[in-house]
Amino acid sequence: MSTIHVDVVSAEESIFSGEAKFVALPGEAGELGIYPRHTPLITRIKAGSVRIEKADGTEEFVFVAGGILEVQPNCVTVMSDTAIRGKDLDDEKANAARAEAEEALKNAKSEIDMARATSELAIMAAQIAALRKYRQKK
Repeated sequence: MSTIHVDVVSAEESIFSGEAKFVALPGEAGELGIYPRHTPLITRIKAGSVRIEKADGTEEFVFVAGGILEVQPNCVTVMSDTAIRGKDLDDEKANAARAEAEEALKNAKSEIDMARATSELAIMAAQIAALRKYRQKK
């Protein structure tokens, strides 16, 4: 069985490091699927869930708030400012943060404030969607 080494890192810590059969994640132009011996690639990724099918057949889910993906034939590296393990996602916190972003959007006084609030709202919506996906798989 062929595997590929996967590292998912945030600005604070290494979130996942291990061997996998397959990795799926949200690329800017659509969903990306990575198998061992994939063609080298560097691209930006959108906020959403990274699904890692580990060598033992179990799955690991990680939420990323966007970032960079580097693929080499035997190694995948996902770098994101914010990355949270699926088991650590908190429904209440995510919904509260989404409500704050919606309020900030309503009260935006400039285009910059509006852009920040819109970006934060999109990230929180992606985090809530990732949480739902993670819970469905459990």
